[in-house]
Amino acid sequence: MGLMSEFKEFAVRGNVVDLAVGVVIGAAFGKIVDSLVGDLIMPAIGAVTGGLDFSNYYLRLSSAIPENLPYAEAKKAGAALGWGNFVTVVVGFLIVAAALFLVMKVVNRFRRQQPATPAAPTKTEALLTDIRDLLATRP
Repeated sequence: MGLMSEFKEFAVRGNVVDLAVGVVIGAAFGKIVDSLVGDLIMPAIGAVTGGLDFSNYYLRLSSAIPENLPYAEAKKAGAALGWGNFVTVVVGFLIVAAALFLVMKVVNRFRRQQPATPAAPTKTEALLTDIRDLLATRP
């Protein structure tokens, strides 16, 4: 078997294709969650807390950073601990974790609801069934 045919067999195997689809969907889902957190949830939290913008909260670790700089500029000026951005990322993670939990809960519910189909009897089981039936019909 040539290298190309081996690669073709590997590439079209079901698990590889499923994984590729999962990665693409996961990337798209990540963008949705980033937008949900950055554009909806964190501004709402900021409005409730008096207009606080968590993405710009940081702790200056260098005296070279002037006060009241946005976090992006503070990182360029020196060492800054961006705890507000970390809070935003943690909120995003919690949303992803909760969404995956709910998805898996639904998937598991569907798996349980499907009736288990009995497996076809093996040759040995079929033979033993025939023998049992023959013995049952003997006087």
